[in-house]
Amino acid sequence: MKRAGDTLIAKARTDADDRLVEADEPLASLQRKCGGELPGAIAIHELRQLVRKARTMDLRLARTVRAFDGDERITAWVEVVPYKGKSESGCSVSIATWQTSSPVMAAEDDAGARRDAIDNALAELHARLDAQQRVLTVDTEAEDLQGLVKAIRANPARPWTDYVSLPGMHHAQPLHWRLLDQARCDIEGSPRQWTARLIPIGGPLAGSEGFELYLVANRAWVRRSDRRRSQNQEVQARLGRELSPVLRQPISRIIANAETIRTKLAGPLADEYSDYASDIAAAGQHLLSLIDDLADLEVIEADGFSTAPDRIDLADVVRQAAGILGVTAQEKGITIIAPDRDKHCPAVGEFRRVLQVLLNLIGNAIRYSPAGSEIRIELARNGKVAGARVIDQGPGIDKEQQAAIFQKFERLGRSGDGGSGLGLYISRRLARAMGGDLKVRSQPGEGAIFTLTLPVGGEA
Repeated sequence: MKRAGDTLIAKARTDADDRLVEADEPLASLQRKCGGELPGAIAIHELRQLVRKARTMDLRLARTVRAFDGDERITAWVEVVPYKGKSESGCSVSIATWQTSSPVMAAEDDAGARRDAIDNALAELHARLDAQQRVLTVDTEAEDLQGLVKAIRANPARPWTDYVSLPGMHHAQPLHWRLLDQARCDIEGSPRQWTARLIPIGGPLAGSEGFELYLVANRAWVRRSDRRRSQNQEVQARLGRELSPVLRQPISRIIANAETIRTKLAGPLADEYSDYASDIAAAGQHLLSLIDDLADLEVIEADGFSTAPDRIDLADVVRQAAGILGVTAQEKGITIIAPDRDKHCPAVGEFRRVLQVLLNLIGNAIRYSPAGSEIRIELARNGKVAGARVIDQGPGIDKEQQAAIFQKFERLGRSGDGGSGLGLYISRRLARAMGGDLKVRSQPGEGAIFTLTLPVGGEA
């Protein structure tokens, strides 16, 4: 080991199973203070993740690793290099910096608290453990975990690790809680992969009063269809009902942080990293749009769904939709031509639903139209029907594909990114629920015309 003033603080070596085979001080002491042994499984979570990623991807990786040894917070710059020899393989670990600091108060530990709160919200199983990690209570509504709950209740007061499989961990159980926190789990009867979170209770010794156990799945559970719903309907309802409120907050936080980085509000940043942040924010916005679509899908396909029709000025709704998307169109060099303010078109429909449909139609036109083109929105009225036509100069849609784009998860006939394939399906369902319809007329190479019709009501 070298002194802190030198370029190398400590070295270590791991094997093909990501076990810490040997380590210099102070890493060796940190390994033991975190509940591990030497040699033994890596007890420092961030180091364990970094080593696993470097080995599986066969990449040289370097980054800051943070840990808490029970007394002090450790911040170290770690470099991990995979190696493959004739008789053994693994990773070599080098530590270039090692800083210690006094622990902050729990209220100040925002990052850890946020992570715990998110995992708590995402978890599909919550259990209370004693100080020896034996299950005291368990609660879940997940269908694929009912077998696990039954096994726990049939054989109570046993360590939770007796009821699950821990891939890659072949040591006597239960391990120190730090080794098990964020461990991957396989559960008999569940096709999903799970991550375990152990939240210690009590102090000054963490876990002295037990633990909270969360099991977080790698994907949402798809419930088998019941007598009243098709399988697709159940999947969508499950996603809309359970994932929408859970995912919105963390995704919104990701977008906000990415925008802060992109706009360089947090300080100077190289342009390429600002571009990366912009991509992250855009991807987050796409996810939020998908969540909104799934939530809407659940609503419109629910038994007894109806709208709240009222007398509206369709021309005014069109102008509002065009105004909302005006900046987006300008950024792409597209001109939106909306009806003049002296134009009026009475109709009957639910204002926010009509606006939602028009935003979808105009947004699609912007997405698929070339730069420098125009999008015209025309109004029409014929007897008892009022209509708004969104006319773009995009690539057009052939006859065969025109019906397909109104189906769920279909985006046929329109190249480019974006969209969940639900927008037009939802829009047509909304239009018909309001007593109108949504149709398309197009020829390849000649753009497309989407027409929203609504009843006029007693003024016909």
